[in-house]
Amino acid sequence: MDSNMTASSPGLGVADGQTLLNTHTVQMILAAGVVIVVGTYLPILHMKTQLAKLPKLTVSHEKFLSSAKTIYIDGYSKFKKTVYRLAAADGEHHVIVPMAFLPELRKLPDDVLSFPKAITNLMEVKYTKFQTDVSQVAHSVRSDLTPALSRLNPIICTEVDEALEHYMPPCDDWTEVNINQTLVDIIARVSGRVFVGPELCQDPEYLECGSKYAVYLMQAVFAIQRLRAWTKPFLAPRLPEIRRLRDMEARAAQKLRPVVEQRIEAAKNDPNWEQPNDMLQWLMTRCEGTSVADIAKSQLTLIFAAIHTTSVAATNILYTLAVTPEYITPLRQEIQEVIAQNDGEVTVKTLQQMVKLDSYMKEVVRIWGSDLTSFSRRVLKGITLSNGQYIPPGAILQVASNAVYSDPTFYPDSTTFDGFRHAKLRSGGTATDHAKNQFVTTNETNLGWGYGAHACPGRFFATNEMKMILVKMISHYEIKMPDASKLGVEARYANIEQGRGISPDPTKTLMFKKVEV
Repeated sequence: MDSNMTASSPGLGVADGQTLLNTHTVQMILAAGVVIVVGTYLPILHMKTQLAKLPKLTVSHEKFLSSAKTIYIDGYSKFKKTVYRLAAADGEHHVIVPMAFLPELRKLPDDVLSFPKAITNLMEVKYTKFQTDVSQVAHSVRSDLTPALSRLNPIICTEVDEALEHYMPPCDDWTEVNINQTLVDIIARVSGRVFVGPELCQDPEYLECGSKYAVYLMQAVFAIQRLRAWTKPFLAPRLPEIRRLRDMEARAAQKLRPVVEQRIEAAKNDPNWEQPNDMLQWLMTRCEGTSVADIAKSQLTLIFAAIHTTSVAATNILYTLAVTPEYITPLRQEIQEVIAQNDGEVTVKTLQQMVKLDSYMKEVVRIWGSDLTSFSRRVLKGITLSNGQYIPPGAILQVASNAVYSDPTFYPDSTTFDGFRHAKLRSGGTATDHAKNQFVTTNETNLGWGYGAHACPGRFFATNEMKMILVKMISHYEIKMPDASKLGVEARYANIEQGRGISPDPTKTLMFKKVEV
């Protein structure tokens, strides 16, 4: 009876209840989808709406890739007191900031302007796994490496001598040398001595990991960028360039593992064991418990920064020396005199006293720097500048550093190469002039090393290393361009420019001959 009454009663049957449940589930899924879509695209819509209020410099993708230097200089002259937006080739929304706003921007914390997040997409970090947040490494460079330079200089000097002897041909007569590759090999070995110590700095396989990592990383980035956006999650991890990168990371970790384990064992069991003075030990101490794989990644990140920055700058300097031979004799004389004044030793103080060499290096980087922009930051929280302009979250901030270097207001006769420009300013000016015209200086008109809290922490080590190499090259070799009739080359080699990136042509050669003593 009860059963019949229930069956015939009005209300929901089992099928109806299931239908309602399914309908409710669908509604919840749809609602969640709407929330996700709104949460994803509303900030993008807000950013685009706010960016549309800023003046825009309109250029095509092809134009940006081929003529970015001209574009940034044009924007620099047009927008002296206001930011402007520029659609760059990477699909990001770039806001170019006049250098006048840098002092107020540098005061903003990392949760407002982020350097690591500015390069996340640029380096395709999701797939390359390149380390962008390297705060512990940067802290160790500032707190351990830079203060140790005076102690390390004799070791670095010896390593430079041995590396030059190993990688440079005899050059008893004029000899053609691919100097970029030679510098990469030398810098990999010298940097390796400071980064991983004597156990690995001369190991051919580990050195190969270091010298090739930068090349493989950028090849992987370019390969990923050629993929359509929606295919990246499926295809990028399977790219041969990515597999090669993972293999190199594994090889580096395999080489580091026995050294790390040996040091851990020695620290535990040998009371007389002295900690080595190198980045590997400093990182092990600061990041106790970190896996060998993570230490290897940190080392490769260090190597990428050290080899790329130093080899590019040193190559540019030697390419320029080959076509400005009038500078070689005064530079060589300064080197000899300063070393003699310091009892024949190449110390930190010795290198600091080589004002003409420092000036020549700085002028080369001013004219043939490796980047058109500096101070890249991702805006995480909207900011309003002192002129009232609002920059929304999501945008990338940049300063047109190359255009600043070309401004005659700061660099009179700026298109002319004057190798001793900065030496003259240091010798005839105030203490401020002396400070701001050094190679390692960072300020609003010297942006080659970055700016603010994220200015390159390793610039003091890189500068010392580069100077030591140049001191040896200038002291011991004559340098000139290859035979003009053979290669049709009379002027300095043109740098390769694509988008914001500039680099010396790594395939070019120079002629070297040992100086007769």
